[in-house]
Amino acid sequence: MATKITSMAITRPLCSVSCLLLSSSLLFIVSLLFFFSNSLLSYPNPTISHYTIQNGINVFVAELPRSLNYGLLEKYWSSSSPDSRIPTDPDHPTRKTSLHKPEKYPPYPENPLIKQYSAEYWIMGDLETPPEKRIGSFAKRVFTESDADVVFVPFFATLSAETELGNGKGTFRKKTGNEDYQRQRQVLDFVKNTKAWKRSGGRDHVFVLTDPVALWHVREEIALSILLVVDFGGWFRQDSKSSNGSSLPERIEHTQVSVIKDVIVPYTHLLPKLDLSQNQRRHSLLYFKGAKHRHRGGLIREKLWDLLVDEHGVVMEEGFPNATGREQSIRGMRNSEFCLHPAGDTPTSCRLFDAIQSLCIPVIVSDTIELPFEGMIDYSEFSVFVSVSDALTPKWLANHLKRFSERDKETLRSRIAKVQTVFAYDNGQANGMGPIQPDGAVNNIWKKVQQKVPMVKEAVMRERRKPAGASVPLRCQCI
Repeated sequence: MATKITSMAITRPLCSVSCLLLSSSLLFIVSLLFFFSNSLLSYPNPTISHYTIQNGINVFVAELPRSLNYGLLEKYWSSSSPDSRIPTDPDHPTRKTSLHKPEKYPPYPENPLIKQYSAEYWIMGDLETPPEKRIGSFAKRVFTESDADVVFVPFFATLSAETELGNGKGTFRKKTGNEDYQRQRQVLDFVKNTKAWKRSGGRDHVFVLTDPVALWHVREEIALSILLVVDFGGWFRQDSKSSNGSSLPERIEHTQVSVIKDVIVPYTHLLPKLDLSQNQRRHSLLYFKGAKHRHRGGLIREKLWDLLVDEHGVVMEEGFPNATGREQSIRGMRNSEFCLHPAGDTPTSCRLFDAIQSLCIPVIVSDTIELPFEGMIDYSEFSVFVSVSDALTPKWLANHLKRFSERDKETLRSRIAKVQTVFAYDNGQANGMGPIQPDGAVNNIWKKVQQKVPMVKEAVMRERRKPAGASVPLRCQCI
């Protein structure tokens, strides 16, 4: 009996050790599974169609006066002055009509010079939508600055700038008598006095600068913030006035913009969406509509025009952004296999996104171009990219496009159809309120902003521990 007791006494520790080892192994395996599952959630499949809304991004909306956003729309609609930059069209006049009654959320202008930059309106509309209608929104609005990942600054900068430009008074570049400058100053004076700005130096603040001239006079003051822009075209150089010591740069300097901290966003398309089921036989090879001569840059466009204008199957049309021009563009893009996208004042334009909505295969002539949501979608799957040197070789471009078989073009068009929604802002509501399209432009913008948050937090912490009086030079971070 004693032997049995001894035997049991001896075997119990062995069992305990085995159980302990087994428990430790199981715990280790479970920990690994937990770690890898979290890693997979942190780095989801970059394909847009499989990008699920997991956690979202917490957004605090800076409490700017209404006069700097929806109040600007009220002012726009109450004005009877036409835009001085749009030629009159007796058959299809483009003019503003007053609203019958005041609205809390007025519609955005149909003026194409303004509408193409309307991202500010749709982003703000989503954030203003009641919570029960924002189930599909990636941005989660919070009402305490400390709970936010980023602070959205709800200034309708495009509307402010374009209204000033459209009045034809020539005051835009000046500060005296410039209402847009006064509004810019009001915005910066407000946000720079908040605890959120002082805590981060503005690094976690999001500004919409889709119009190349938005926030023109205060850009140096928001250089560290997250900027939503349509491209960086021309922003890496300064004009002669700047280089001669003027405080007003022609464009944002290279130390002020970067794909590291900023987000490239789409233009708002001006042409209606064509469903793949509605596509009909196309009779021309290549289509372009726009101004041949541009007042800033556009040299490549002018050379391409001269090379292509007499090519068989190529349609090159001069046009204005009015109602007649819109109808011509709809017919031209829907009747052509390919749509030309050369640089003008800037590398990109709403023409690219009109082509996508028209199922017209984009032909992008550029050696250096930034495009929205890269890393989430692959433009080479539905677009044709051409180097400037090849495009400017006589006969090269037309011959290259003629080599695409019918099957090739059908494949490209079917892929375009799958990404049309990706670039769409409009949710079908006249007042811009939600719900928004889950796979639409607004959600995809916030997903890209979310990718910047870790870098922003790192920069803020690094700034806090910097010794007093230490000076760190601005650097161009390029990839």
